[in-house]
Amino acid sequence: MAAPEAVKSGLRRVIALQVVKAGSLTTEQVTLHRGLADVYLDRTETSFIDGKAGILEYRGVSIHDLAAHSTFEETAYLLLTGQFPTSKQLAEFDSQLKADRQVPAQVYDIIGHVKHAHPMDVLRTAVSALAAFDPDRNDNSPAANLRKGIRLTSQFPTIVMAHHAIRNGRKPIEPNQKLGHAANFLYMIKGEVPSLDTTALMNLDFILHAEHGVNASTFAARVVTGTSADFHGSITAAVAALSGPSHGGAAEDVMKMAMDIGDPARAAQYVKDLLASGGRVTGFGHRVYKVEDPRARHLREGVKRLSEERGEQKWYAILEATVQAMQPYARRGVHVNVDFYAGVIYHLLGVPKDLFVPVFAVGRVPGWTVQIMEQFQNNILIRPLLQYVGPRERIYIPLSQRG
Repeated sequence: MAAPEAVKSGLRRVIALQVVKAGSLTTEQVTLHRGLADVYLDRTETSFIDGKAGILEYRGVSIHDLAAHSTFEETAYLLLTGQFPTSKQLAEFDSQLKADRQVPAQVYDIIGHVKHAHPMDVLRTAVSALAAFDPDRNDNSPAANLRKGIRLTSQFPTIVMAHHAIRNGRKPIEPNQKLGHAANFLYMIKGEVPSLDTTALMNLDFILHAEHGVNASTFAARVVTGTSADFHGSITAAVAALSGPSHGGAAEDVMKMAMDIGDPARAAQYVKDLLASGGRVTGFGHRVYKVEDPRARHLREGVKRLSEERGEQKWYAILEATVQAMQPYARRGVHVNVDFYAGVIYHLLGVPKDLFVPVFAVGRVPGWTVQIMEQFQNNILIRPLLQYVGPRERIYIPLSQRG
């Protein structure tokens, strides 16, 4: 596990680049930003992140206030419009989300054909297919993209849970129009209305994952949008990027790690052995945050409550023992992140491990939507450069002379 400063120095290097100017070869110094680290792509009004201070705000509102007082529906409205909704506006928005939950029968058929694939692959395929049925597909105006974003926000849970049912030989559970976004998602797992406490925890998770700046999946969506491709194409790219273990897969890996540890008393030795072998402790460290991820504290409290409610306190104890074992690395900027607690919450809620990343995606659609809309406002093709380090001025040898 590399400390953030070591990682940063490896991502930014001053290099000598040979270029031809006025017919002569000259050498210029350029700064290479691997992974585009610390490069500002554009301006945004969507989210503010201060990685050194551990601050996250959606549209200027602290994530702590949203976590304590808001709902996913209200947070989504805030992200999509930049304003807090009135009671009437929130009710209308909630009604629209509920009305848009169904997906075309043909998409269910497609899910059936690819049911044995990983849920993220199925989600990506289904989102791409939905473009063919969307009445606004060829309209990239702000109003049309907002409508598409709301529809996809509603349809993501339906796709994820329809696939989960189909792959297990069951008929998909119909969305419950009486339930809110988080409760309906949990309902479609087994057809059981979740408790208020369980719903509140799922609602909190969706809020905390709703938006997070120009992360890998959002950047992928912006790159596709930069070509003026359709909205569904950009979301499909975001889903594909999120499926990678270096981005969205940490929650699933944390649960696997907790199961491997098995007992809080084994956490310290497990961490020691893992680091000694060159491995990394999943759920620690972040490309942005140099202190604890501000979202983590809310899920930590959620894990503690849910573990006690379900009579499975050992999972919370294992996580806390792992945090304690990792304490020496905190001074190097390696702190717990939001994914560290999310996986255990999903497990306790009865969500299968391979659905952990799709849950992340379900919460992130509003953030992807508003970032795509921002990109369209002053769109430009995103085209960075690569430093060429291969051979130059090679002589072409005809095929007949190559032996």
